[in-house]
Amino acid sequence: MNALRRLCRQWPLALLFSTAAAVGADEYTFDVSAFEKKAVEIGGYAELKQEHFEFNRSGAFYTLSPYAREDRSTLDRTTPSLQLVGKIRPAFGGTLDFRTNSLYQSDQTGSDRDNKIYEAAYSVRPAPGVTLEAGKRTLRWGKGYAWNPIAFLERLKDPNDPELSREGFWMADGDFIFNSGGNLQTVAFTPVLLPVRQDLNSAFGQTDHLNPAAKLYLLYRDTDIDFAWQGKGSRPARFGFDFSRNIKTNFEVHGEWARTLKFTRPVTDTAGRVTNEVRDVSSYLLGLRYLTEANTTYIAEYYYNGAGYSERESQAFYDLVNAASSQISQTGMSPLLQRAAALAQSSYGRPNPGRRYLYFRAQQKDAFGIVYFQPALTAMMNVDDKSFQVTPELFYTGVNNLELRLRFFILQGGGGTDFGEKQNSNKAELRVRYYF
Repeated sequence: MNALRRLCRQWPLALLFSTAAAVGADEYTFDVSAFEKKAVEIGGYAELKQEHFEFNRSGAFYTLSPYAREDRSTLDRTTPSLQLVGKIRPAFGGTLDFRTNSLYQSDQTGSDRDNKIYEAAYSVRPAPGVTLEAGKRTLRWGKGYAWNPIAFLERLKDPNDPELSREGFWMADGDFIFNSGGNLQTVAFTPVLLPVRQDLNSAFGQTDHLNPAAKLYLLYRDTDIDFAWQGKGSRPARFGFDFSRNIKTNFEVHGEWARTLKFTRPVTDTAGRVTNEVRDVSSYLLGLRYLTEANTTYIAEYYYNGAGYSERESQAFYDLVNAASSQISQTGMSPLLQRAAALAQSSYGRPNPGRRYLYFRAQQKDAFGIVYFQPALTAMMNVDDKSFQVTPELFYTGVNNLELRLRFFILQGGGGTDFGEKQNSNKAELRVRYYF
């Protein structure tokens, strides 16, 4: 609660910011020209994020962090950022749309800055229902909210912030849409080529591969269905499908299933001996979204991660870290701890490295009669070891173009559990975002 009180002190600044924005807001007018397509459109947002971390000093991932060598128990981080979004429509036709992200991060241990192009793609429409494009693009395959097993060509989504913008990959792709009518109302085909070289898309996997992929979309009797495929290349071959259907106007169900062929998974024992297992794995997700008459939205999902680690396999990794932690020196990590740190970066340290997870979110619109005030509660649990995370949230958008969000992450779990071995025991976050 100390962390929550510290961040609450930031609210006067946020309210001052919102008041200034409200004073400067213009009265509403209707301008037909605002709806015309312009040659250049630029928007985006400026954001200030303040975080307070309370470290889990008995956790394995705290031991592997640089904060352990400083014996640090808390950390305060300030991150101002700027995201620009725009479209350029050249006179010769087509559209170039882009998204950039720049941030500066500062805490008690130092500072860092980062500037990235998240998206920059040029597209043309040579015929109705046909779109061709090339450039950097963030694809969004899958119907899941917190996880997407068929997101074969994307960077990992953060389940703690699923709607956060992510950096894309350079690719060439197209969309071919056909409206046939009848029970099969719409068919769309999306082929993709994602080349990987040392200087291009190297984060995707092994170099010198073209990585062909495709998605087939069907709208069949009010049910959305996607079939996805990615050929063998920088990553193993994968295929799968998803679906989404409104049972009622306020009740939607969705699901995904994916199969990865010859997936290589490193597995360690307590002595640090690593075995690379190669096998076919399946992952799937089932979920629902329900809106009540009182404007409360519920989202629930069950996720099975076929590439994840069992309780026994995870425990072996935690035992390795505990055994190696006694060898930490003032000059750095021991070789055994360095090996554990490498495993954490490649596999064991992923956001959800276990096998089975439950996700639940409830959000209330205009709570307590306050317009644009939307409190929420999010919970995530590892079904196998029963460890979990609970995140209460306050969200307000009552000032034009301004968002205020306060979140508090509470992690619970004993030793040897997923959330019990995380780097943080608690985290508080205040975000002020202004759109322009």
